Amino acid sequence: MAVLEDLKVDLTVVLGRTRMPIHMLLRMGRGAVIELDATDSDMVEILANDHPIARGQIVVTGNRISVEVTELIRKTEVVREPGVRVGDGAAASLGALAGIA
Repeated sequence: MAVLEDLKVDLTVVLGRTRMPIHMLLRMGRGAVIELDATDSDMVEILANDHPIARGQIVVTGNRISVEVTELIRKTEVVREPGVRVGDGAAASLGALAGIA
């Protein structure tokens, strides 16, 4: 487990997406509102280092917003070679280290 303590992962939660011309984006300032193609009850996508790992629901409690993980996205092919680094397709190996089956 000590190996995992120094592991850095960028987590991203995607609530929705939209498309707009670049000239509209450049004109936006502080306080601008961008409409998304999603509602507050839609599932969100959770990415780790830009790779989908889970889906979840938005939970609002008072003035706090959080994400409840409802589904894990599993890789179809598991890499089980010793010495394979993260980023080389070894996400499943991390699960084995953490005791996740």
